Amino acid sequence: MTAEFAIATPVVLACVALCVAVVVGAAAHAGLAASAASAARLAARGDDPGGAELPAGTAVSVEPHGSTTCVKLIAPEGALSIIGVRISARACALDEGSDE
Repeated sequence: MTAEFAIATPVVLACVALCVAVVVGAAAHAGLAASAASAARLAARGDDPGGAELPAGTAVSVEPHGSTTCVKLIAPEGALSIIGVRISARACALDEGSDE
């Protein structure tokens, strides 16, 4: 019984840690996606996309594509970067003057 417990405990803990990491990553991505959408709307109006509520250290790149402006955000390194996971989000918005 002790040998089985000694082998099963690390496996169970690793599974729990993986599940927690997935939930943290999904929550971080959802927040970053909302920030990317807000930054894309600001950039499409001609405002500074950094005016959106972005986490500190977030890398911002603005890419015009025809009548839309796209913003890509890359989150700063966090707990998931230990295992090589970087969280990013991209959103596009129609330029304000494009419907004329």
